[in-house]
Amino acid sequence: MNQLKTGIFSGSFNPVHIGHLALANYLCEYGGLDEVWFMVTPHNPLKEQTELWSDELRLELVRLATEDYPRFHASDFEFHLPRPSYSVYTLEKLRKQHPEREFCLIIGSDNWNSFSHWREPQRIIAENPILIYPRPGFPVDEKQLPANVRMVDSPIFEISSTFIRKALSEGKDIRYFLHPKVWEFISRYLPDLKGNEA
Repeated sequence: MNQLKTGIFSGSFNPVHIGHLALANYLCEYGGLDEVWFMVTPHNPLKEQTELWSDELRLELVRLATEDYPRFHASDFEFHLPRPSYSVYTLEKLRKQHPEREFCLIIGSDNWNSFSHWREPQRIIAENPILIYPRPGFPVDEKQLPANVRMVDSPIFEISSTFIRKALSEGKDIRYFLHPKVWEFISRYLPDLKGNEA
């Protein structure tokens, strides 16, 4: 049986927004992936992250945003690993637990440019396919890419979670930047995040 090609899209998703979802949707429909797992990264206790929403809240919002598309999966896998978590070890444990899948790391071209500073980067490349999506200002020379690494010509979505949080704190109605269920959850249960409704 062929292994399911499963993309690992790791991030804080603080919060998840339509840029994340549209990119992952593109990678499923055009990038050769069977599924994308949204790997919510836990709070790093070694770092000050006062802007980071709780692990449980970020995961719940990802679940709400992904539950209607069968090729998306919200994952808390790294919540159960030693912290801080490193991609090389996360991928190793994923392969052991899910031999029926071929895991592919999804990263932006900005992260690829600094990939040499990651924990055991050559091992990651040797053991896992990598998909790079474009980010403005971070060009990648495709001719220099290792055999296991490829660029995808995905649309560029310049929406940041920082922008979302700032807009919410200012009481802006940014419902079209978020999945409808995420917007509804924030509006109903977290009005304190929305400045004008606090």
